[in-house]
Amino acid sequence: MSVAKPPLASGRLTLKQALLTLLIAIVISLIAGSIELLGHASSMRENVQQRTSQQLAIVNGAAAEAAFQLNPDLAHQIAFGLFSNSEISQVAIRDDFGRALAEFYPTQPNASNWLSKQLFGDIVYHEMPLRYYMGSDTPEATVGEISLSLDTVYLTREFLARGYAVVGRSILEAFLLSGLVIALFHIFITRPLLKVHAAITQTDPTRPGQWPKPTLKGHHDDELGHLVESLDHLLNEFQAGLAQRDHLHQLSQYDGLTGVANRRHFDMFLAQQWQWATRAKQPLSAIFIDIDNFKEFNDHYGHSMGDDTLRAVATVLNQCIDSSCDLLARYGGEEFICVLPGKDANEAMNIANCLRQAILSLAIPHAYSSTHSHLTASMGIATTTHEQPLSPDDLLNKADQQLYHAKRRGRNRIEIHERPA
Repeated sequence: MSVAKPPLASGRLTLKQALLTLLIAIVISLIAGSIELLGHASSMRENVQQRTSQQLAIVNGAAAEAAFQLNPDLAHQIAFGLFSNSEISQVAIRDDFGRALAEFYPTQPNASNWLSKQLFGDIVYHEMPLRYYMGSDTPEATVGEISLSLDTVYLTREFLARGYAVVGRSILEAFLLSGLVIALFHIFITRPLLKVHAAITQTDPTRPGQWPKPTLKGHHDDELGHLVESLDHLLNEFQAGLAQRDHLHQLSQYDGLTGVANRRHFDMFLAQQWQWATRAKQPLSAIFIDIDNFKEFNDHYGHSMGDDTLRAVATVLNQCIDSSCDLLARYGGEEFICVLPGKDANEAMNIANCLRQAILSLAIPHAYSSTHSHLTASMGIATTTHEQPLSPDDLLNKADQQLYHAKRRGRNRIEIHERPA
């Protein structure tokens, strides 16, 4: 009988594979997103610097005019235009004496954090000299300067907004990619493996060669197909090993001619049952059986007929005992013996009568017998009990003595060892 095994939770292997695939995809997406963010940070820095330089270059001429004329109104308009840009936190226009013509700065400046400093700390401050062209005969003169500071907090927020979008897109792509990989992996790898596992769990351990070999479409020539074929070969070899073991067991435990237990099996069985009877305080009986005048039967009818007769006798004798607890063994030659655990002398006598009548019912002619015209048997019975115990050897000796008495008293009879009152 095969042992029932809990079915494999098909989702367990799939879940592990899915989680591993998703984890790998997320790690890859985070690495790719981080690389993209680094590239974005570098390009953003370059764009900010380029825009700032362009803005300063655009207003340079007007700011130089305001500085040359010492015109604070014009300087104020120019500075306010720059300050209106969200990326700029502070603007100042000064004349060549360093006096501020216009200056704007936030009333409550935002404190930079470590990320702001790391990303834009080295490009915060920008300044440009104001040069004024006075005529063809006169070179350009420096009439002041314009300076501005970038709002790193604002730039950082812009960077983070872009970063969230990049990371979110990467994670979404990771989920989509891992979902596709999980589905394909389940179809082509996990599901076939689960079919192989299910086939193995449904295999009867006593008949491994008859396992429900799975058919894996599309895997005949790959590793999974080779795995199934290797398992099939292994289980068939195991089946052959079991058959060989059973055959060897049969040879070592049973008589090759009659099919009943042999002497070796009998010795082990008697020892075990004697110990059980002693512990349980139960009776144990033995019946020696000897076919009468069997040498003459073999001499006149031939050994082939003799072998057939022994097989027939063993068959009918087995029908008189309870094979679930009793044992019939071929003791040697034409001798058989029955071991009857838990049965007292009266029960043993009833079984012996059945054995004797079973042999007579075969009605096998024995014209050369010195006592009867048909095949008969003599029997001797001995019983050990808790009140009057016998050792295994004494039990057999007593039964053998009774068999001897049965033969001396005319054969085809049963003698029992009588206990003194």
